[in-house]
Amino acid sequence: MAITMLLTYTGKNGAAKRFAEEMKASGTVERIRAEEGNLRYDYYLSLSDPETVLLADSWADQAALYVHHASPMMGTIAALREKYDLRMTATRLLSDELPQGDHSFIRS
Repeated sequence: MAITMLLTYTGKNGAAKRFAEEMKASGTVERIRAEEGNLRYDYYLSLSDPETVLLADSWADQAALYVHHASPMMGTIAALREKYDLRMTATRLLSDELPQGDHSFIRS
């Protein structure tokens, strides 16, 4: 069962967007994506709040997420969060198979 973390980063004067841009430009995003067990690591801009960025971060299992949390990348991320003075919220989701009837709403 995969684990997806939805993290919102909120700042002022475009700080959350600059944070995500620096994460990508520094190569940190690609290094995280290359970690064993990483399934997804993508940033999204909010259409309703220009000061908020969403990170969708998925892992194969809890063990992979623990390894990621113990990695040097977490120090890099924490330092950048401080640099941009960001606040965060986190939502944890566990994957599950869609019930049969729900497939009719998904366009492939």
